[in-house]
Amino acid sequence: MTEILGDAPIEKGQRQMMNDVARSLDKFFNGDKKWSDRKTGFVLLVFPFEGREGRCNYISNGADRKDIVTMMKEQIARFEGQPELTGTA
Repeated sequence: MTEILGDAPIEKGQRQMMNDVARSLDKFFNGDKKWSDRKTGFVLLVFPFEGREGRCNYISNGADRKDIVTMMKEQIARFEGQPELTGTA
């Protein structure tokens, strides 16, 4: 089966560290709240600097991937200098 970008598990060498960081971030932002009681979501992307090649590993505290894709598209637009658009024109 062909893997879709981002569908593969976190690389073995990063898995434990990323899970530890994710748990710590969730605790820091949300305390002991669980699932729908949490107020803050996050995404952690980890990638290698060396050689500028390699995989970007992804973890979140439960956000729906469709919502993350939308958020990333909006963030990229802001990074590229596009103003936020509003209205119905």
